[in-house]
Amino acid sequence: MPTDTRPILVFDVNETLLDISTLTPLFSRLFNDGSILREWFAQLVLYSQTLTLSGLYTPFGEIGVGALRMVADIHGVEIADADIDELKTRMGKMPAYADVVPALTLLKEAGFRLVTLTNSESSESPPPLEKAGLSEFLSAHFILRRCVSLNPHLRLTIWSPRHCPCPHPSCVWSLAICGTR
Repeated sequence: MPTDTRPILVFDVNETLLDISTLTPLFSRLFNDGSILREWFAQLVLYSQTLTLSGLYTPFGEIGVGALRMVADIHGVEIADADIDELKTRMGKMPAYADVVPALTLLKEAGFRLVTLTNSESSESPPPLEKAGLSEFLSAHFILRRCVSLNPHLRLTIWSPRHCPCPHPSCVWSLAICGTR
């Protein structure tokens, strides 16, 4: 049986392939300032990395909810359960950046196998990447919850290639889109 030896590019999902700016209306409504979205996302990334470096694991979505509650507390804003539900709903519907489909098309045509690495397993049906029209480009999806680590933990560089259908360490880890942006 021939082994596929094409190189693999691994992409992060949120804010690399999928555009979180579609969450701006929620932050505009809650904080009267859509730019708070960036503050929230920075806290989300900071706390996910802090937990990872501490050897602890909390699902990415739970960290996101906690970061929203923390940012709201800092700004003196009350967060209701309906706001949390809206955050989760909007996160499940994020579109791809405009340059992602052309970039993934070029990479696939150049002979790369494209896979994703994400911190969260979606309960959405269809999954967000499918809703964003990206599934046709991707060979596999690695969900980090399965190895109880968040991106970028050293364990992932050991875990993912073992599960990658490549016979040698040819995986290229990309945490930023290799597109035209």
